[in-house]
Amino acid sequence: MNFGIVGAGIVGTAIAIRLKEAGYNLVGVRTRSKSSYERFCRYLQWDERPIEEWILEADLVFITTQDAMIPVAAKELMDKGLYREGQYWIHCSGSTSSRTMAADPQVKINYLSLHPLQAFAGIAEAVELIPGTHFGIEGDGIELGREIVTKLGGIPHLLNPKQKPLYHGGAVVASNYLVTLAALAVRLFEEAGIEREEALESLLPLMKGSLQNLEKVGLPQALTGPIARGDVNVIQEHLEHMPEELSFVYRALGKYTLEIGQAKMAQQNSAYSSEILKKMQDVFSEDEVKTPNENKGKEG
Repeated sequence: MNFGIVGAGIVGTAIAIRLKEAGYNLVGVRTRSKSSYERFCRYLQWDERPIEEWILEADLVFITTQDAMIPVAAKELMDKGLYREGQYWIHCSGSTSSRTMAADPQVKINYLSLHPLQAFAGIAEAVELIPGTHFGIEGDGIELGREIVTKLGGIPHLLNPKQKPLYHGGAVVASNYLVTLAALAVRLFEEAGIEREEALESLLPLMKGSLQNLEKVGLPQALTGPIARGDVNVIQEHLEHMPEELSFVYRALGKYTLEIGQAKMAQQNSAYSSEILKKMQDVFSEDEVKTPNENKGKEG
């Protein structure tokens, strides 16, 4: 199939490279930035052609701009008549519906979204990571989407388009918030006297070990630590020493983790005692936890 790229960023360039390797025929690329076009050409030798010359040849048009620019780029193409009925317009956004490209509902174009569930730091890294990457698919032509993802070496998953924001939210939690959790852990280590750089260096093996446990035994069995053991005294001690602005996050995470702990115990035909469960529920639902210094101040 013939394909073209509108927006030659990291994802668009990497997909173009992998599609060509898979036997798809690149007919054109359109980018507003000279530097991004020159970067594209460093990976794929390409003689520049105006979009008016190649757009009608394309069976697949990948609109791989920034998310906010996807509907803008699609409308511009339609307004200028730069489309062919029956084409597939494809974007790679995880949060935006494939229908965001439908500037004119009367135009008979198929709209498809193929989102790589991966964090790409650069083009070379993206090209390497695309094989084996999971893709969220929604829109028209699901079977074509599965075929493209499979040819890229990826693993396709069909999304409910009405709940796509939750899919993207889950990806944010797993990727972006992992960094946030690392920052929170580093902050607590700093409070305990460990320098920031040393803190992260010492925490990374622990985090990697947890990821390996998730790969090996999955959820909920990968959960370890005081909540898994029902050690409420350790949890209370954490909160008594913790800066107040961090305790809210700790308790919110703990409340959800307690559900995982209950599921793990159920799989092991066990359960928290009613007393321990009540204590943990209480400690995670407290509105305010005072630090030792604040308590001392009140006692004085």
